[in-house]
Amino acid sequence: MLAAAGAGMTRIILGVSGASGAALALDCARALKTAGATVELVLSAMAERTLALEIGPAARHELVTLSCRLHSVIDLGAAIASGSFPVHGMIIAPCSMRSLAAIAHGLDDNLLTRSASVQLKERRPLVLLAREAPLTLAHLRNMAAVTEMGGIVMPPVPAFYLRPDTVAQITAQIAARAVDLLQIAPPQARAWVPTEGFAP
Repeated sequence: MLAAAGAGMTRIILGVSGASGAALALDCARALKTAGATVELVLSAMAERTLALEIGPAARHELVTLSCRLHSVIDLGAAIASGSFPVHGMIIAPCSMRSLAAIAHGLDDNLLTRSASVQLKERRPLVLLAREAPLTLAHLRNMAAVTEMGGIVMPPVPAFYLRPDTVAQITAQIAARAVDLLQIAPPQARAWVPTEGFAP
């Protein structure tokens, strides 16, 4: 059963592509719920495979439950494909290099990339947790192109200065930072606090 969309709530699109890092999607959904946002979810075909491999069916179920609606990636007639549909912005977590390239070149060939393009044309926040390493020149040029169009490229880099003890702490902090970039609620991410004898 999907969560109902509450009246007057901030609406965010959460896209999940097939890059490794499926836990980031779930943590973003959790952080968006904490921020009081309603989540419109779209999963690519490869995202379904990565979710199954990396976090399993129970975690995927939680991801869907945290959303008000799960859209088919092939449904280009979905509401979120239109700029007239009121949303505050979009996060793609994780964002594959294929999805990044499609967004950078305006190839609105599925609902995930189309929804991202809508955010850019409507001048709404678009945050891409671009997941790849090392990067080719094509990757870097696509990141530059998306940035020039107003998107935010946020590789999921751990905040080592917080001295995390677990992978879960790392992904939760990254997700919180991504949601904070949307500026829909007070910051959730842990802030750097200088301590004697240790610097970031």
